[in-house]
Amino acid sequence: MIEANKNLNYCINMFDRERLPTVEVSIGSLKLGGNNSIRVQSMTTTDTMNTELSVDQSVRMIEAGCELVRLTAPSKNEAENLKVIKQQLVDKGYTTPLVADIHFTPNAAEIAAKHIEKVRVNPGNYADKKKFEEIDFTEESYQKELIRIEEKFTPLIHICKENNTAMRIGTNHGSLSDRILSKYGDTPEGMVESAMEFIRICEKNEFYNLVISMKASNTLVMVQAYRLLAASMIKNGRCYPLHLGVTEAGDGEDGRIKSAVGIGALLEDGLGDTIRVSLTEEPEFEMPVARKLIEKFEVSTNIFTLPEVHAQRPYSPFHYERRHSSETHNIGGKHVPVVIADFSNKETITPANFYGFGYNYSVQLDKWNLQDQAADYVFIGDKQIDFEVPGTLGVICNIQNWKTNYSNKQGFYPLVNLNELEALSNDQMCFVTVDPSHENNYSTLVNHPKSVVLLDTEYSNKTQLYRYIYFIFAELNINNAVIFKISDKATDPENYQLNVSSSAGSLFIDGFGDGLMLTGTQAQTLINSTAFGILQATRTRISKTEYISCPSCGRTLFDLQETTAKIRKETSHLKGIKIGIMGCIVNGPGEMADADYGYVGTGPGKINLYKEKTVVKKNVPEDDAVHQLIELIKENGDWIAPKEA
Repeated sequence: MIEANKNLNYCINMFDRERLPTVEVSIGSLKLGGNNSIRVQSMTTTDTMNTELSVDQSVRMIEAGCELVRLTAPSKNEAENLKVIKQQLVDKGYTTPLVADIHFTPNAAEIAAKHIEKVRVNPGNYADKKKFEEIDFTEESYQKELIRIEEKFTPLIHICKENNTAMRIGTNHGSLSDRILSKYGDTPEGMVESAMEFIRICEKNEFYNLVISMKASNTLVMVQAYRLLAASMIKNGRCYPLHLGVTEAGDGEDGRIKSAVGIGALLEDGLGDTIRVSLTEEPEFEMPVARKLIEKFEVSTNIFTLPEVHAQRPYSPFHYERRHSSETHNIGGKHVPVVIADFSNKETITPANFYGFGYNYSVQLDKWNLQDQAADYVFIGDKQIDFEVPGTLGVICNIQNWKTNYSNKQGFYPLVNLNELEALSNDQMCFVTVDPSHENNYSTLVNHPKSVVLLDTEYSNKTQLYRYIYFIFAELNINNAVIFKISDKATDPENYQLNVSSSAGSLFIDGFGDGLMLTGTQAQTLINSTAFGILQATRTRISKTEYISCPSCGRTLFDLQETTAKIRKETSHLKGIKIGIMGCIVNGPGEMADADYGYVGTGPGKINLYKEKTVVKKNVPEDDAVHQLIELIKENGDWIAPKEA
């Protein structure tokens, strides 16, 4: 097992998006990895035994841009029927490769590998069973387990070699085996070792037609695991293509932001050869989202080339630890990252404008009401405010505007550049804008500990430019709080959210950043919800209920979209609570370890309810399951009554 030393190389260049060279894999006629473009894939939600529905849905996915279609094969019958589905697609003129998704059933994998182009196996349950038991292994007994796994897994390798079938070794954070959990814990290291055990068996048998994935619903765990896997493969001298995805990302805006944060963080480092955006929606809706996310990394214009960095990495890319920064009012230190709204382009500023970033003014009561996602600061530039703002809101304005109108007014702060900073007193709280692409005298900041750095650049490689500042500040012992300004001109709301989320994701995952300021041409409400969504997805600031919701597949035992909507309607006011909504038991119990409560399909019309990873109510009738979930939340003291509208 490779040690997660923080200085391990996991990519070609942390300050460039150069792709990690990987083995080229053949999946039927499709080439993956190597110099090939990033491929887009998804999974059907139909019963694989229903040939007509599976073929029809596969066609819709392919026509939406799906380059690999995955179908579940929970038993030998489904595995055999993949041959029929494949033939019907070919008869219709579709030659897109098919992938069999295997859990628990090696015999189904061995059948499927003879009929279609690729099989996906999960090391957590291919040869192991999961009972959440802690096992005390000796080195000898552990080695015996590895021999048992090799004997179970090797027949599939031989079949894949004989039939030119590719294989994905897909580790899931939610379904690590008891054996791995007992030795490595619920960690990225355990996820990587789970895959590496299977990779070693493949290589022992000279089988290299492999794709590897490290999926998790927690973006920090997911990114750290992929990075550690890449470091392990680099050290071993053979890098297999990486399939990227945030599993159980959810639906709507949340699912898109969370996927962009996790997948984007890896694409920013040149990792990833194929992606799936796992949304709790119809699978054909995933492809346009995935394509938009990839497009950002296919464009190489407006890139600033950074100088070579010799400073030591100031953080571990494999474990989360927030950068230590000086506390300035409610920014930095142990405070959650702040959100800054931008009103500098408004013609006039009125109380009604504040609704867009979380503040409602009641004329009757003459008071402000704050929403859970209320921005902490507003930037007004050269504009003026002629009314009393909420006491919790800070106002930032350009230096001359501040000097003329607000220098004696509490809660108003100047924005300066580094050259103007020296004119302010050392104890004056201010914001200082810094463009990393310029030559800057950063040492000035040391004498102004209450100045908050606002990183800003027009270049498109913002992640690399802002990461560069992390290194520079560490080398110079600069501890000023740092806020990221990320501007994006996308006119399409979905494009906008994907772009800014992927730019900011890895920065917060790496522990850098004390705040976020998003700007663009989108509506203020969307910009504001996106900022809070990014912080929620990176687990750095929780402002709403989080839903860990799987995207559905042929194993799903209830209507996931309808059920997720019902649960969201009843629980969306429970700020900070994580609820897992799983269609079956494959990842359900495991993902409950990362959720506070779980709703898992266990049979037709039957639901198991979980408190974390422990099932507490079994076989609840589906008609009563949402009510029983609410009762469970109440029993554990986590329920609060929703506010009246």
